[in-house]
Amino acid sequence: MSDSNKAKWYVAHTYSGYENKVMDDILKTVENRGMEDIIQDVRVPMEEVVEIKDNKKKISERKVFPSYVMVKMIMTDESWYVVRNCRGVTGFVGPGSKPVALTQQEVESMGLEKTTIKFDYSIGDSIRVKYGALEGFLGVITEINFEKQKVKAKVSMFGRDTDVELEFNQIESIV
Repeated sequence: MSDSNKAKWYVAHTYSGYENKVMDDILKTVENRGMEDIIQDVRVPMEEVVEIKDNKKKISERKVFPSYVMVKMIMTDESWYVVRNCRGVTGFVGPGSKPVALTQQEVESMGLEKTTIKFDYSIGDSIRVKYGALEGFLGVITEINFEKQKVKAKVSMFGRDTDVELEFNQIESIV
């Protein structure tokens, strides 16, 4: 499968308040036309917000990116046309309305997708920092957080052990 046939995330701009309608309309069109292999996912990212009013806690959801809908698709004339001509869509995000795909880093930071990192470390393992401010430093893993994909390690800096937090992909084992 060539890279141009790989679905990427694009951002469609919508009229305010039309996000869910646009998402539903795109999904309906995809289903009616049997385009599930081209337009693979449509989302309006939401987040929980806690409001305190009259000493009562109220949890509600709000759109993380108002007026935007995230669409995972293979960019073809047909997929572009389906999204672009959906009622409520004003265009794609990109220069001159030329759609620009989100980078893998943007996709992950927006929480659209999580990449799983193969992790074969245990507490007490010796590691080396591969990149970042502490690149080249050596340390020992003291804690592992799989949910956040981070480790805590004691790193020897200037003759002292310092506790630091590192991403899974920032470390390598010392053999």
